[in-house]
Amino acid sequence: MSQGRWPVKSAKIVLGLLRNAEANAEFKNLDTENLFVEHVQVNAAQQGRRRTYRAHGRIGPYMNCPCHVEMILSEKEEAVEKPDEEAKPKKFTKKQLAMRRLKVGGGN
Repeated sequence: MSQGRWPVKSAKIVLGLLRNAEANAEFKNLDTENLFVEHVQVNAAQQGRRRTYRAHGRIGPYMNCPCHVEMILSEKEEAVEKPDEEAKPKKFTKKQLAMRRLKVGGGN
């Protein structure tokens, strides 16, 4: 089980990424009010290896577990109403037309 605390360090890093993305969007003349997070992906990076010195002349591993965070922001597109299209007449095959004639003519 975990210790049950909030991930403060991780949340600060993600908030920093969002602030950076907002600044980048502002620099590119995008509307920052219409931005939304389209995609977020976190991948494990190569572990950093160092060593820590232990008692009795031993050496133990002292590793960190970094990650790559990928975040894609997009602008919301304004909704455009679809124009009313004319109703196209339905096309029927010869077999469908023959079946209709049977139903109308009262066959069987």
